[in-house]
Parts: sequence; structure tokens; C-alpha cells
Amino acid sequence: MYQNFLCSICKPFACIRSLKSIHTCCEIVTKSVSFCRSSEEFLATRLAAFLESCSAPVSATLEQNRQVHAQFIVNGVSRDSPLGGKILGIYILCGCFIDAKDMFFQLDLWRTMPWNSMIRGFVKMGWFEFALLFYFKMLGCGVFPDKYTFPSVIKACGGLNNVRLGTLVHDMICFMGFEVDVFVGSSLIKFYVENGCIYDAHKLFDKITEKDCVLWNVMLNGYVKCGEWGTAIVLFEDMLDSQTKPNSVTFVCILSLCASEGMIDLGTQLHVLVVHCGFEFDSSVGNTLLSMYSKCGQLSDARKLFSLMPQNNVVTWNGMIAGHVQSGFMKEASQLFQEMLYSVVKPDSITFSSFLPSVVKLASPKIGKEIHGYIVRNGVLLDMFLRSALIDVYFKCGDVEMAHKIYDQSTMIDVVVCTAMISGYVLNGMNRDGLEIFRQLLQEKISPNYVTLASTLPACAGLTALKLGKELHGYIIKNGRDQMCLVASAVMDMYAKCGRLDLAYQIFMRLSDKDSICWNSMITSCSQNGKPEEAIDLFCQMGKEGFKYDGVSISAALSACANLTALHYGKEIHGFMIKGSVPSDLFAESALIDMYAKCGNLDFAQCVFDMMQEKNDVSWNSIIAAYGNHGHLKDSLALFNKMLDTGIQPDHVTFLAILSACGHAGKVDDGIQYFWRMTEEYGIPARMEHYACMVDLFGRAGRLNEAFEIIKSMPFSPDAGVWGTLLGACRNHGNIELAEVASRHLFDLDPQNSGYYILLSNIHANAGRWGSVREIRSFMKERGVQKVPGYSWIEVNNNTHVFCAADESHPQSAQIYLLLKTLLLEMKREGYVPQLYIEMHQQTFAV
Repeated sequence: MYQNFLCSICKPFACIRSLKSIHTCCEIVTKSVSFCRSSEEFLATRLAAFLESCSAPVSATLEQNRQVHAQFIVNGVSRDSPLGGKILGIYILCGCFIDAKDMFFQLDLWRTMPWNSMIRGFVKMGWFEFALLFYFKMLGCGVFPDKYTFPSVIKACGGLNNVRLGTLVHDMICFMGFEVDVFVGSSLIKFYVENGCIYDAHKLFDKITEKDCVLWNVMLNGYVKCGEWGTAIVLFEDMLDSQTKPNSVTFVCILSLCASEGMIDLGTQLHVLVVHCGFEFDSSVGNTLLSMYSKCGQLSDARKLFSLMPQNNVVTWNGMIAGHVQSGFMKEASQLFQEMLYSVVKPDSITFSSFLPSVVKLASPKIGKEIHGYIVRNGVLLDMFLRSALIDVYFKCGDVEMAHKIYDQSTMIDVVVCTAMISGYVLNGMNRDGLEIFRQLLQEKISPNYVTLASTLPACAGLTALKLGKELHGYIIKNGRDQMCLVASAVMDMYAKCGRLDLAYQIFMRLSDKDSICWNSMITSCSQNGKPEEAIDLFCQMGKEGFKYDGVSISAALSACANLTALHYGKEIHGFMIKGSVPSDLFAESALIDMYAKCGNLDFAQCVFDMMQEKNDVSWNSIIAAYGNHGHLKDSLALFNKMLDTGIQPDHVTFLAILSACGHAGKVDDGIQYFWRMTEEYGIPARMEHYACMVDLFGRAGRLNEAFEIIKSMPFSPDAGVWGTLLGACRNHGNIELAEVASRHLFDLDPQNSGYYILLSNIHANAGRWGSVREIRSFMKERGVQKVPGYSWIEVNNNTHVFCAADESHPQSAQIYLLLKTLLLEMKREGYVPQLYIEMHQQTFAV
């Protein structure tokens, strides 16, 4: 009956080769089966006892099982004998499904035992489709499952992530009355938890009267996985109230939660409970405790626990190293890594993944290469996390080629490694390559995670590819990631850098749950897009809504103060920092130097720099730029040499500050020398802004042809900033021919910028070419370009006064214009001859 009904099950196994049975080579078996055959039941009992006593390797056990199977057939043992189930079970455990299939059809298929054995075996092998096929065939044959059937069936549904099918199985369980069975119920709860159906799991959890520790652990891990940490802690308290004693798994779960959320007080209390329950020497609990202390910044307590642990395994060392790296103690992490290498414990891939970020912080690419060599020599498993950590190190050390080689060695495309590649390309200004990796990810039908999306959006911003950025934004909305703060912040930043600050603000206002990252992104966007007042207002609003400021918030607000030259706001923020309301941050202190310098207070900038306990390349760049912008080239170069003496290597920002200082001081030869040192001596490729500085350097000195040659030698297309610099130099030196060349490029690159049209018009007006002036004005009208009025502002007694051209809105405008007229008369007496603007010429009035 069953042979025809189940024929479809046999086909997938036809290609599996069965091993030959040898019935004469095992002396033990011969002796074992040479016993009295007075009864079938006695035979079955002896054979079953023999199978249970087997402890040989798999190959030998399989042969012995086949011997027993032969005796089963020869002696005609009943099909419903428990011996048949044991034989079937051993075939399945040995992975020999052809023999298992033969045995299966020799048993009584009206009973659940053969079906359960086959289903359990398929699940163990990961063949979930076959397990479910047998389950439905079992129902089709009219055989009712029992409580031993359902745990394996539920696990198969979980293996396929098929919640709908699992719900159907749940309905069958309810129908048969097994829902409150501890084993079946536990399997269902675990299934719901692993598939994110935490509320369905809790509903079933409440129905089960006898809850053991394993069941509590499943629910606790489920809530932690779903991010509902408060509910997890309440559930843990309920577990203790129910007099259920927690085990090591329970403590690992809750302590991991304390570590990730920085709940040091609860973690310390749990440590007491761990000791009380006798788990202080449990390896997994001890390692989690150590990780909790490390991640919460309590490194002294972590070190004490580390020294008290009876045995430090690789997990223990990894926890210590990761804790020091995350807390910023890179030298101590390096020392721990060295100690581990000299100990009996060998580092694994997690060790290197945890330690490699310190290589970047220590600015030591040589150490990174040495670690890579150790990994290769010792055959350390290069999993996706270690591979991505190596890629990240090489990118951040500027070795793009080596990072790409590691990526090419990957046998399969992985979202973690691709994210590291995208971030690395964007960091090195290779935005198109980053977008190409993202396309490859989508072509492989791999869904990017939120980190991937947040890493890809800056590539669109770097290319000012607004259309592409909008397409990616649409993809984010379609996949329900638009309310995730990290992704939303990246979208806001992309729109702001593409010149659509209005869209960035709309996204910011639509966010239902903002975090400090979102606030920082919006403040920074306003500060960098000519809206310093809005940036300061947002900064104040952020504090009023209860969000804590961090180094990024402070840096963005200080940058806004610098752009607005609002010294009093900057001093207030400085006072806020001195009070200790914000943790000490190198970037915030560097922004403070920049703010004081741009507000004209170079002494305060130097004072802040001198008081810094630790200095990095950003700090040095800020003070070098401060002196350079004030025209103190000698001081700027002296600081540059002092920076080299401290062992800090210059980067592209350092040389940008030096080139700008040379331009302000008019030292063309010095600028050429430092440009050469940057590219040749330090191997730093020149970027767009470096070429703009060189054009400005030659332009200020009147060497316009050399400036034009620099532009033509650029390895990439110059942007509007470079051509605009050349046009400004042509205005100062009256070079109409080059001005025409520069303006043609500018009108293509930035057609709505009125400043370029006015600048070219002024050049022609200075040369008396009024016909060209009229043509330019007509061209502006055709393109719909309107002149944007210029604004200036001055701070007096902590009040900022803003003025527009020909502005009379100020309450003291009459006195101001009277004073300006008096000053102009004094200047004329000293020999000043005013240069007439274009609008003052008669021929321009009609335009």
C-alpha cells in the first residue's frame, strides 16, 4: 500500500551509493548473534542490547548495524518491533539514507515511530524540505503525529524561515492538544522567537504552566534579539520571582544586554548573583562579565576579573582586547595582543577583527601588514569579519590596491565585505567604484543592510549625483528603512551636499524618533551650506529636547560660529566644554581652535592648542591653518616641522593648509615646493582642492598662464571651484582671453551661479568693452539667472548686525551712511580713486 504512495520519496536517494554489507568479517557480531533463537522477542531484545553497546567509529557501527539488520530479516522479526526503530535510527545517525529508506518500508507504517525517525534524521541533515514532505505524507497515510513528531517538524519550518507553514503546524498541535506540552511548546516558542514573532511567542509562553529554565532563556534571548531590552529585564525579574534558578545561558544573555547598553549598575548586581549561584568560574559567564566591564569602560574591574579567572581562553583574551580598543586605549590593546601571542592561547579570527581597528588609530600601516602576514602564515580562518577588518585597515592607510586584492580573493560576495569596500572607496574619494560594488551586490540579489545603505549614500553625495541619490532614497523607502536614524542621517547628508538642504530638513522633520546622530547631521548640514544661524538654533533646540551633546554636535556648532564670526556664541560653547558637560574630544577642541582663528582671536586659538592634553593630525592641521589664514607663513611652517618632529604624519588637509598659507603670503616657490613634497615625498595624491590652491597661488602672483597649465595638467576634470579661482585671478589682472575660457566652463558646470556672470561682466567693463557687458546681461536674462545680493555682518556687544547692498532697514542706517561718507572723503584726500561699478555707466542703465 505504502510503496506506491511513497515512491516520490525514494527518487531523490537514487543517486546515493550504498555501501556493501560484509557479514563475515566481524567476529564480535558472529558471537553476538550465535545465541538461543527460542523466541523472536528474545532475539530482538539481544540485538537491541548489542546495538546500544556499540561504541565503534561510524564506519564500523554502520557495518554492525547492517549485520543486525540482516538478522532482523532472516529471523523474521515483527515489523512493529522496537528493534526496527533502533536500526532505522542508526542508519539515519550514520547518514546512510538509502539503507534507512529500505528499513523504513520494512516497518509497520501505521505507527509514528518510523515516520518520526525519518523526519528527525532529515532535520538533522538540514534537509528541511524532505522532513516536511514526510510529515505531510504521514498525514496523507492517515497516521497521526505524536508529541515527538512536532519538535522536528517545527524545526524544519524554522530552517526554511516559513512562518506561515509553522502557523499551520501550530494549528494542528492545538487540534491534538499538544500546545502546552513542555517539549512541543518550547519548540514553538523558539520558532516564533527566531522568526521575530516575539508577541506570538509570549502568548504561548504564558499558556505553559510548567516553565523550565530553557524556556525562560528562549524568551529572554528573543526579547534581547528584538531590541526590547526593558521587557527582557522585566522577564528576568519574573523568572527569579517564579523560583526558577537561572543557569549560565541566562546570565550570558542578560549580561550581554548590560554590555551593549552600558548598564553597569545592573551588571554589577548580576555579578553578585552570579557568585551567589556558583557560576563565577563558568567560562562563558566569566567571559561575558569581562566583556560587560570592558564595554562599559570599567577596564580596571575587567583587568581584576581577568587576573582572577582560573583559565584564560581565546574568548577571554578577545574580550579584553576588544574592550580596550572600543574605549580608545590602543597602546594597552597592543600590549595585550603581544601578551596573548606569547601565551599558550593562539589568536583566532575574532581576535584580529577586534584588534585591527587599533592599527588605524595608531597610524601604523606597517603593523597592519605584519598582522596580515601572521594571519597568512598561521592559516587563520579569513571569515567575512576578518576580511572586512583587513580591507578597512588597508583603505584607511591609503593602500587601495591591497584592499582590492583581499576583496578579489573572496570566493563569494558577502554584504559585510561589500560594505567595507564601499566605505573604503568613499573614504578615498573613489565614489564611482563604491557605487559599482553596490551594483554588484544588487545583481547577486543580496539585500543590503542599513550599514551598507548608509555607506553608499555618501558616494552619491561625493558625486553630487542628486538623481542617483533620489533613486537610492526610493529604494530605502520601499524597503522600510527610511525611519532608521543612521540611514535617515545619511539621506539628509546626501541631499544637503547635493544642494537640497530643503529636502534634508523635510526628512529631518518627518522622523518620528530622532537620535543624536540625526540632530548632528542636520546641524552639520546647515553649518556647511551657508546657514550658520539655523545651525546654532538647531543646536540650542537639541539641548532643550533633552539630547546630550557629543563631539560631533560641538564641532558642528563651533563651525557655524566660525562661519558667522559669532565669537560670543563660540565662547559660550567653550565654557560649556570647560564645565565638563561634554566628554573631552580632540575634534571638538580642534574646531574650537578653528573658531577662534576665524573670529580673529589667534591668541585664544594658540592657548586652546597648548592646553590640549593630546594632539592628533586634526589638531595640528587646525593650528597650522589658523596661522596660515592670518598671513603668518613662517609660524605655519614652523608648526608643520614641529608636527613632523612629534611623529605625526601629514595628510592631504595639512598640505592644503600649507598651500593656502603660501597663497596668502604670496610665496609661489614655497607653494610649488610643498606641492611637490606632498605628491612625491609623502605619496599623497593631489585632490581638487589642492589644484585650486595652486591655481590661486599662481593667480595671486599674476602668473595666469602657469595657473592655466596647472588646470590642463589635472588628472581629472576641474570643477567650478578651480575655474572660478582662475576667473577671479583674471579679474584682478585683467586677462580677458583666459577669463572667456574659464567662464565657458563655469557656465556649463554651474549655470545658475550669478557670481560668475557678474565677475565676467566686470572684467569686460574694466576693459571698456560695454557691448560684451550688455551681451552677458542679456545672457543672464535668457537663462533666468538673477543676481543674489551680497550680505555682510558685524558683531557689536554680542549682537550681530546684518547688512545688504544699499540697505536702509537698519534703525541706525542714517548715522551709518553719514559716517561712511565721511570716511570716503578722508580716503579720497589720501589719494584713493574709487573704481566705478558697471551699474554707474550710462550704457548699462537700459540693460
